[in-house]
Amino acid sequence: MSTFNFPESIRSRPVYGTLQAQVGKSHLMIADAHGAEAVLEMAAKEPAMMAQSHIIYIPKGMQFGLQIQALKPAQYYEGPSYAAAVSRIKRVLSDAAMGLQIYLSGTEGLIGQAQYEVMQAGFDYTAIQTEHRGSVARRMQCVHCKGITEDVMIDPFQCSHCGLNLFVRDHYSRRLAAFQGVCIDAEEPGNVPPSVELYS
Repeated sequence: MSTFNFPESIRSRPVYGTLQAQVGKSHLMIADAHGAEAVLEMAAKEPAMMAQSHIIYIPKGMQFGLQIQALKPAQYYEGPSYAAAVSRIKRVLSDAAMGLQIYLSGTEGLIGQAQYEVMQAGFDYTAIQTEHRGSVARRMQCVHCKGITEDVMIDPFQCSHCGLNLFVRDHYSRRLAAFQGVCIDAEEPGNVPPSVELYS
């Protein structure tokens, strides 16, 4: 099962919904990994929207590409990573006409980064539909060295840039599209509790 119910948390923590087809002249769908399932489910309910849809998909080891292509979207791009796809995302957004509907689905890292680009292009984040699917790994920023560590699944974890042991906080920065990690043993160096899997 690729859906997960996140526990209640602080106000800055993102809240995700369920993708629902909206009336619009064009549709941009950005998904990674299991996020493809949300796109497929929406398309099954509103197949006609595919003729006006541009789908950008990052498989991350999943095999949904052929199923998405079978929907016959107006445009389809499959990339090896978000970094490889971001220039295309920026181009689509810069060329967008009024009435574009935006749907983001998949991991929190993908949703956050794509949402940032959408907001940079002038769209309000409240107008973007999001649905979390798949991994609950987090994109974390170390508040000390400012480095980003992708796909964090344990708490505490070691910063991949400065090596500090960081506590995984629910505080989220939309600007950085990342959660914040703070040194867990600053007052007692070396006093680090055993790591546990997120949400376990």
